[in-house]
Amino acid sequence: MAEAGSEVVEAHRVLAKSGDNIVGELLRGHETFFEWDHYPPGDVYDQETHGQYYYHAHVIEDRFESEHGHFHTFLRPRGMPPGLAPEPVPGYKPPEDPNDALSHLIAVAMDPAGFPFRLFTVNRWVTGEIWYKADDVSVMLDYFKIDHARPSWPVNRWITGMVGLFKPQILELLQERDKAVAAWAGKDGVKDVYEDRDLEVTSYMDISIEDHVRAVAQLLVEGR
Repeated sequence: MAEAGSEVVEAHRVLAKSGDNIVGELLRGHETFFEWDHYPPGDVYDQETHGQYYYHAHVIEDRFESEHGHFHTFLRPRGMPPGLAPEPVPGYKPPEDPNDALSHLIAVAMDPAGFPFRLFTVNRWVTGEIWYKADDVSVMLDYFKIDHARPSWPVNRWITGMVGLFKPQILELLQERDKAVAAWAGKDGVKDVYEDRDLEVTSYMDISIEDHVRAVAQLLVEGR
């Protein structure tokens, strides 16, 4: 976590020296920012680790307060450890290409200044992912890595570091996600909870890089 925190802080530092930030760096070259579009087009995908991410924004009325947009992170099966398999939930159909059975890991909400302020999980329909139970997604976190330079080396290192730095929080949010889905499925009239448009965000937690990096450093000092 300390090493991941160093990567996150370093990415912010080097970008700030030229007056840039994480979001602005990723959107460089795009004169107009369109709601719903993926940035960069076609997503960022590491052919070796099979980690994937993109940035986008919903219409203003559907965003968190003070949110500019958010990152979605994924891992595809070729990058997953052995023994993990999709949950046989209603509506599940194996994709034609087995590597398309990707799992959403965590979303990171960004403020207009280009800093993260919230982590959150989503229902299956939101990203079109294949559903894996929280315990399996938790195992995937250590395998998420974007280890190439394009479209931005600082952003790739940053998003990789964010998953490592906030792993305890993500683990908690994944468990809360499954509980929220199970509770929603028990409501009257819910036929397929994973496709229910009334359930979008399944768990969330506000974060502070500065506070968490400081807390991790204190734990190291205390020898925990």
